[in-house]
Parts: sequence; C-alpha cells; structure tokens
Amino acid sequence: MRPAIFRPAAAADIEDAFLWYEAHRDGFGDEFLETVRSALESIVRHPESAPVVHGDIRRQLLRRFPNGLFYRVADGQVVVLGCLHGRRSPAVWRPGR
Repeated sequence: MRPAIFRPAAAADIEDAFLWYEAHRDGFGDEFLETVRSALESIVRHPESAPVVHGDIRRQLLRRFPNGLFYRVADGQVVVLGCLHGRRSPAVWRPGR
C-alpha cells in the first residue's frame, strides 16, 4: 500500500497535540510523534485491522497516549482524517469537518 495521505485537519490535529505534549514535558511531544509514526506503519500494513467507528471511518488508538487516528481507505490509499484525544466529541472528525 502507498504511504498515508493526511487531510489538513489531521496534520493540524497532530501538530496541536505535539505542541501540547511538548509544553508539558520536554521530549514528550517527540514521543507522541513516534507513537503516531508507529501507528501509521501498522495502519498502512493492515488498513482494515482497526474497527469501523462511523460509515467507512476507522479509528486506531495510540499506545501510551489517549488519542486515536481516524482514517478511511479510499482507492487503496489510507487517508488520515484526524487525530483526536479520546475525550473530544466524535463529531469533530466526521466528514465535512
């Protein structure tokens, strides 16, 4: 499978989370990004392993962090829609966001 594509909102979510974690402890933001990279590698290898949470949107939970990557597979390509904290409203990641 090809590398994942990030919607602008997903890239902004990851950047915001990185900055928040980094502000709380030096190096914690980098740990978050490494966890995101690891999850993405798993998603690209096995795109249908994460559960469907809405329509064709899947959520891969991150290890060590209370965040999930929301994505869909379209035309053999993983499209990352968002990366949200588990306490945020799921309406935020729905299409049209």
